[in-house]
Amino acid sequence: MEPLIIMIFVVFGTLLGGLLCMIPSLHIYNVAGISLVIWLNLRNAIPYYAIAPFFMSMIVAYSFINTIPMTFFSAADESAGASILPSVDMLKSKRGFDATIMSGMGVFLGVIILILLTPFYYFIWTYINIICAPHLHWILGLVIVFYIMSEWPKGAGRGDKWWKKFKDSWRNVFAGTCTFILASCVGLIVTTKPLAPPEMSFQNIMPIFLGFFAFPSIIQTLISDAKFPSEQYQSKYVNCKWSDFGVAALPGVIGGLIAAYLPAVTAGIGAIFASHMTNHRNLQQASFEKSKNKNTMVKLYTPEIYYQQERVFLIGGGVTKVMYYIGAFLFLFVLTELTPNGMGRGGLNVLLKPVFSPEHGDYPIMIGVILFSAAISLLLMIYLTYFVIKILPKVNVKLVYSIVGVILLFIVYFMGGKMMGLLVAAVTTCIGCIPVFFNCRRSHCMAVLLTPIALNMADYGDAIAQLLRLN
Repeated sequence: MEPLIIMIFVVFGTLLGGLLCMIPSLHIYNVAGISLVIWLNLRNAIPYYAIAPFFMSMIVAYSFINTIPMTFFSAADESAGASILPSVDMLKSKRGFDATIMSGMGVFLGVIILILLTPFYYFIWTYINIICAPHLHWILGLVIVFYIMSEWPKGAGRGDKWWKKFKDSWRNVFAGTCTFILASCVGLIVTTKPLAPPEMSFQNIMPIFLGFFAFPSIIQTLISDAKFPSEQYQSKYVNCKWSDFGVAALPGVIGGLIAAYLPAVTAGIGAIFASHMTNHRNLQQASFEKSKNKNTMVKLYTPEIYYQQERVFLIGGGVTKVMYYIGAFLFLFVLTELTPNGMGRGGLNVLLKPVFSPEHGDYPIMIGVILFSAAISLLLMIYLTYFVIKILPKVNVKLVYSIVGVILLFIVYFMGGKMMGLLVAAVTTCIGCIPVFFNCRRSHCMAVLLTPIALNMADYGDAIAQLLRLN
């Protein structure tokens, strides 16, 4: 009966994760945390051998279906840099359906690649892990340096005075640096002095992430006057080329593996690294077509390479999400003599570590779970996309976000530390609003984990805590 029960919980986890991930700004790790709280109070609800398949199916469903709210409702998470920018542009041009389907196909491609790389994980990645493990502190230090340096000026230097031009050109750089420093301070405080009650210690990070990523999105939507086309073009085909999948696979795999292996490095950060390593194509300048008749408008000609980059970005972002979310959890089951405890990282591993331990023979089961759940999730994503497009003209987005905001406040209060959780969420929301309103990368907020982990791995964590009088 065990295989049948596992399949039942895989279907249940896929449907539950997919439907809950349709709620804008609600992250899968928050959903998983809530599910874990329920399981701890109803331990007989899910058999022990079905725990990992249940949560894995939720992660698979999230990887597919989170693309829908990110595209149609601009609900960004910490990995949104991997796929949200072209999605918004395509939504404005009535191609939100194409953006969602291409991202979903990228996720499905990532699932296939993830499984085909099984020999690499067992025979090569384990040795890479042994070599890199003692050096992770300075590797993370290089990640921090490169990530901050890659926040190049985005302004055009507009203004009638020199200081206005300087402000327009460099405000996002200063905003990104400020966000990184403030998030690092929050991380040093919460990792030294946990603010949540002991019984909610595994949810200590939830108010922080909701503040950094969920509430700023809600605030932005409520005060924004942006209008998106309610009617969207629907195609019967995936409007991309087979070659786009080949071009997108390499940066997607590289970025995803970086994010899956390095602590606190998200898919957005991994995608930036991968794009710098692999994006060496010859870009063509946009040009104007001369009008054939007099007194007619001049047309702007956009080279195909720009449309290809749009498609590659979406597909590659889907591959990266798979490697980051699903791969980080799957690596937990790579049990060898070199990795007796697995190599898994990520939020789900932290959540399940107190109640679950992998065993030899679990890896093939998890591969079957991923394939089964991915097939259901892909179909579910297609039908949910059609459904969202159909109801989009009737949806009051601001009302939806208002309801979501109230729900998240209740979640923070009852599961994130009550008044202390609300206070932490309020502080991190203020910090999370800086990238939203000053046009810098939201992934700078991940310094809340990057900086403390890098310092602790370098054995400087206690010294910094004493310097800041946190001990």
